[in-house]
Amino acid sequence: MSKIITLPKIEDPRGNLSVIQENTIPFKINRVYFLYDVPSGAQRGGHAHKDQQEFIIAVSGSFEVVLNTGTEEKVYHLFKPNEGLYVPVNTWRELRNFSSGSVCLVVSSDEFDESDYIRDFNDFISYLK
Repeated sequence: MSKIITLPKIEDPRGNLSVIQENTIPFKINRVYFLYDVPSGAQRGGHAHKDQQEFIIAVSGSFEVVLNTGTEEKVYHLFKPNEGLYVPVNTWRELRNFSSGSVCLVVSSDEFDESDYIRDFNDFISYLK
């Protein structure tokens, strides 16, 4: 089940620090990537994973993550760098409404594997059945 996870936040007058490690998210980290310079009105994602889990963070700015399980759709507004969204397997995801200058950090349980992706929503619904 998807959920917001609050990361440890070490506050300091010189700037705050948050940590992502294996005891803060529910999977072993195998890949990290980030999205930036997303044009106004553009959407990212538009896929599901069969085996890969993800943890998505707005490290700068804000954006929305739309998750669909095939039976329920929920929209999450990410805007805090010490909070992230856990996305389990078999969950359709779309990212939209990126603010100017936003940076989306994605921590993943697996390395890139095209065969793990479901890139058509109707195929996703069929896969779940």
